[in-house]
Amino acid sequence: MAIEHTAVRPAAGWDVLASDGSVVRIRPVREDDEAALEAMNARVSDESIYLRFFGISRSMADEYTHHLAAEHDGHVALVAEYGGDVVGIASYEALRAGEAEMAFLLQDSVHGRGIGTLLLEQLAATARENGIERLRADTLGENAKMLRVLADSGFEQVRKLESGVVELVLDTAYHPLTLQRMADRERAAENRSLQRLFAPRTIAVVGAGRTPGGIGHEVLRNVVNGGFTGSVYAVNPQAAQIAEVPAYPSIGAVPRKVDLAVIALPAEQVADVLTECGEAGVDGAVVLTSGFSELGSTGRELQRQMLAVARRYSIRLIGPNCLGLVNTAPEVSLNATFAEVSPIPGALAIAAQSGAVGIAVLEHAGRTGLGISEFVSLGNKVDVSGNDVLLHWWADPRTAVIGLYLESFGNPRKFGGLARMIGRTKPILVVKGGRSAGGRRAGLSHTAAAATPETAVDALFAQSGVLRMDTVEELVETARVVAVPPLPRGRRVAVIGNAGGAGILAADAASRLGLELPELSAAVQRKLDAVGAVAGGNPVDLGAAASAASLAETLQVVVDSGEVDSIVVNYAVTRAGRVEDIYTTIAAAAAIADLPIVVNCVGSAQAAPEIALTDGRRLPVFPFPESAVRALAHAVRYAEWRSRPQGAVPELAHVDASGARVVVRKFLAEQTEGGWVDPRQARLLLQCAGVSVVPVVSAVKRAEAIKAAERAGYPVALKTAAPGVLHKTDIGGVRIGLANAVQVAKAYDEVTAAADDPRVVVQAMAPTGTELVIGVVRDRLFGPLVMAGSGGIFTDLLADRQWRGLPLTDLDAAAMMRSLRCAPLLAGYRGAEAADQAAVVDVIHRIAWLAEQIPELAELDINPLLAAPTGVSAVDVRLRLAPADPEPDWFARRLRGD
Repeated sequence: MAIEHTAVRPAAGWDVLASDGSVVRIRPVREDDEAALEAMNARVSDESIYLRFFGISRSMADEYTHHLAAEHDGHVALVAEYGGDVVGIASYEALRAGEAEMAFLLQDSVHGRGIGTLLLEQLAATARENGIERLRADTLGENAKMLRVLADSGFEQVRKLESGVVELVLDTAYHPLTLQRMADRERAAENRSLQRLFAPRTIAVVGAGRTPGGIGHEVLRNVVNGGFTGSVYAVNPQAAQIAEVPAYPSIGAVPRKVDLAVIALPAEQVADVLTECGEAGVDGAVVLTSGFSELGSTGRELQRQMLAVARRYSIRLIGPNCLGLVNTAPEVSLNATFAEVSPIPGALAIAAQSGAVGIAVLEHAGRTGLGISEFVSLGNKVDVSGNDVLLHWWADPRTAVIGLYLESFGNPRKFGGLARMIGRTKPILVVKGGRSAGGRRAGLSHTAAAATPETAVDALFAQSGVLRMDTVEELVETARVVAVPPLPRGRRVAVIGNAGGAGILAADAASRLGLELPELSAAVQRKLDAVGAVAGGNPVDLGAAASAASLAETLQVVVDSGEVDSIVVNYAVTRAGRVEDIYTTIAAAAAIADLPIVVNCVGSAQAAPEIALTDGRRLPVFPFPESAVRALAHAVRYAEWRSRPQGAVPELAHVDASGARVVVRKFLAEQTEGGWVDPRQARLLLQCAGVSVVPVVSAVKRAEAIKAAERAGYPVALKTAAPGVLHKTDIGGVRIGLANAVQVAKAYDEVTAAADDPRVVVQAMAPTGTELVIGVVRDRLFGPLVMAGSGGIFTDLLADRQWRGLPLTDLDAAAMMRSLRCAPLLAGYRGAEAADQAAVVDVIHRIAWLAEQIPELAELDINPLLAAPTGVSAVDVRLRLAPADPEPDWFARRLRGD
């Protein structure tokens, strides 16, 4: 018998992909589902009934589904809809605090589509949101299919076999293996789903007109002229043939099954055309049409209707308001865009929200020789998003580099998690539009005031290994370098060439971008002198008359030295040497080198933009030395990130989540709109996180301040507690080192006069140390952002800050501290004793833990956190709480639009 349990049920359903790429709807059970559930029971085999209920009893199945649909005793049940029918149900009923019993029943005809696994994932997520930490199940040992679903899920579990029954306990938490398995399943499903879009066998262009210049007409011409290997049709009720392509009055009249429909019709007609596509079995659609959500409420309603139709028929949608898509694979050769550019095959996959930016990428990639594997213009992203194409390109053998132009994020936390996994094998380069600082967040804490709209994006990219580009040109040029193995093993670079000025520019750029130009050893310089080098220290100048032979010998000497990790060759074309010979020389050296070589060639309009190697690699050639070095610097950053361990979120001792929630509930019960907590409550919350705060005593009179000082023990500090004062020192609201009652009385009078408020706090002086600030601010989309930086009066003066999102690993926190400009002070500058850096990192982790446990934590500042050799002391804490809904499940498998 289940115990009484008040469960928070999900308010609505969500669409997810089955393992075959089709769309499944997972939603809470409703009372009116009883008839559909009985119909499902009738379709379930005797064997499945036996395995679920330990006996062949269809009445038990009907009683079970009636109970879930019609009774309300605290259980939670989810159903799966597929092809218009209810095909599965999953439920749990509470047993005791933190524990519940789960059960599943699935229609036999949908076995093998991953629907049971989807129900398990969503049921575990719902249980976790309701405070259920463990789900129990008793399963017959012969129920191999269900046991395999549970075993392959990635959720941590304990099993015990007794009398032919497997007793299983499953942990509902997301562990690293859980997220990895979920991502693997999602990747496979996305691949099958998007394959219908990127590699169709039959295409219909709906709305292709007879007159050149129209969008539909030009897309049709591009498909034909691009050499599409499948069949192509036009849909136009007014024509029998367009651009020598057969035309039909409707999608249903096309004589073959259509895999991909490219739609170029007015927005108000799209939903009806999609319905026709669904009835005809079309798998995917690209909606080029504008006039949807970008135009306001009427357009948003049209877009909603369009998506509803697509989901009903399991049609995947690209767009609307987009340029189209490209797949240069020889077996597909698809250009379903209306761009004038004809993409060439290559290793860069590109997704762009903006059609114009997409055209710029296609053009520049083609001009430089890089080429495209696949391209997609996402437009309004009603369905297929950046996260979807990341999963699709993860395992694509033709894609070596992924590039994205994004103007917004739908699910940034999921993006970060995917990027961390994908980036281990493929670099991800992103141009993020909308970097203006105009949207600076209004807040009263240092942390909130410092958090610009781009802070969250930079933190996300830093943690997930994403390389942020300022321009599309920079993205393409960086892709040219990172697409050609090997990656640099370190930051040491040699600059070699026949142009001293170009060498100096390259060296300056390298230094500015954090690369190292080590002076080559005396032994290496002697060998270079023998070759004829004018200067051999680094940069290596071979002189204007350098020959291909001298360049070949120089490259061999430097490569063999082991003293550098990459090489930049600067070559100015003169009549003293043929550029073809120079290219051949560089190709020969690169073919056997175990380090990357990039080339800057100036002085010849005929110089090719790349150098072909015999093994198929193509070295990039840049027109300017700074461009070459900038791209190489990005490759170094990426290689460093990829070579680092991923780190782990530490398990913290001496934390009290339930105690913290008690403090929060009590405060919000009294202040329902939220607000700044008083110093005592702030101290209590930090103590629950295991952070020690120097005690403070509040006072509103001079005598109270003196008493508080005597209790704390001299010397003391006295500060204003006036609400709304962020920079206390700016108004004269702080006095430190007060040694007696007279000084305290004087300080009280001065501080209260300066603040025009009688409220003060008194606390004992903390040990001296380096002043830091540790803080949190909660972003609506990105969740909690943790900040570490220089504290005290330097917080705003130096703007020395590092940001990271959650989850925060041990390596993330350590990198935050090491990246600060004040890091040398913590390490012991000029003979000073080093601060306890481990204690600083520990506080960062504890603040991250508090932010994760308490969604009501809106802003927090510890400023200063004094870091001394003997430990750390949180001196001043500001903390704001606000009512909040539970954090969304950012990692759940759900299609965009839910």
